[in-house]
Amino acid sequence: MWSEPAVVRFISGSPLSREAAWNRFLRQVGHWHWFGFGYFAVADRVTGALLGEAGFQDLRRPLSPSIEGTMEAGWVLATQAHGKGIAEEAMHACLDWADRTLPERRMTCIIRPEHAASLHIAKKLGFKAFSTSDYGGEPIILLERPRP
Repeated sequence: MWSEPAVVRFISGSPLSREAAWNRFLRQVGHWHWFGFGYFAVADRVTGALLGEAGFQDLRRPLSPSIEGTMEAGWVLATQAHGKGIAEEAMHACLDWADRTLPERRMTCIIRPEHAASLHIAKKLGFKAFSTSDYGGEPIILLERPRP
């Protein structure tokens, strides 16, 4: 999935090597261990095939304004799962889990302005823009979701 140009277009812009994808996977395991949250695998209910991942991270990104210490929401799907409502469905499940498990944590996400599909999903999930910034030389929109 991480080697597909269409998948990484709005994330890093560059496909990941097998080694880099593996390191990303291992980083997610560390999130669960240290923070009590992380990413969930998104799988096809019928075949069990991996379709992507959705969940939360805290990457200590050098952003202004800072989102350090927040649950930064994110979702990514393999190309064959794009445009089917799977990201929204997966994130609803993630948000339900987070609202029950860690209701006191601030929830944010970052999305590049040209990524209309993710901005649409974020809006449907209740995220609202609160600032703009720059990350890795690219403009981003910072969003947050009110907690119950």
